[in-house]
Amino acid sequence: MLIDLQLHSINSDGYLDPTQVAGLCNDRGLKVVSLTDHNTVSGQEEFKRACKQFGIKTIPGMELYVTLKNRHLNLLWYNFDIDHPELHKILRETQNRRKSNARRVLQKLANKGYVMDINAVLDQHNHYLPINHIVDSFARLNKEKIKKEFGRKYVTSTEIIRHYFRSQNKVKLHESYINIERVFKLRKKVGGQLILCHPCRFHRIERDVLEKLTKMGLDGIETLSPHHSWNAISYLQALAEQYKLIMTGGSDFHLFEKDEYFKIRSSWDYFTIDSKMLKDISKIIT
Repeated sequence: MLIDLQLHSINSDGYLDPTQVAGLCNDRGLKVVSLTDHNTVSGQEEFKRACKQFGIKTIPGMELYVTLKNRHLNLLWYNFDIDHPELHKILRETQNRRKSNARRVLQKLANKGYVMDINAVLDQHNHYLPINHIVDSFARLNKEKIKKEFGRKYVTSTEIIRHYFRSQNKVKLHESYINIERVFKLRKKVGGQLILCHPCRFHRIERDVLEKLTKMGLDGIETLSPHHSWNAISYLQALAEQYKLIMTGGSDFHLFEKDEYFKIRSSWDYFTIDSKMLKDISKIIT
């Protein structure tokens, strides 16, 4: 059975609305899916309604930015109470911090002579404020200046983020993190499963860190991800067996690339997930 437990929509850093994402899930023959927008549940009801029309089972989901002491991690959260007031309180806190930080960064860029309609950029997103959409607006308004400063026609979004939003500014645009202990405490009230998200995206998660998380109550690890090499997947499968963790998988779908430079348009062009590949996935999808 084909599944995808990490999808993103325009409600966070994706580019399609939840209904459009549901349509694409149907086109690809997916049977169980989860919309896991960052730090928001605002698209859950629309996504559920749209998927129901296609006979696709939906799992309530979300991706959170969390901290374990001085370490930054991502968590996927499934099957929780999306209406719980304490959950919404925490999410609003993260969203407000993110927006305040973004306003300072954008104002600094405006002071340096870049064209910025700060309120228009910030008002586009009532919930999570994604850096990729901020970069899209910045790049569109300052296209010629960016080309001149880099000395070439094509500049990637990653290069723009590093140059303008992560290196030159004393006030950097950073994510809005939640202390992971607070998340585990909240889970006791709202339920669900907490899964370590793409734990080998940048470097391998260390065994001692995973052991700490498991003792705190971690339920699983995202094993199958386009961010993981085969060696990383083998490593994570072994860890899941050792620590008795659920294995999950997702495409981390955000958009189909339209740029002529990209021959592969999204992870869906090469990456599919069969539920039978994932140990104990039934604890989440049934």
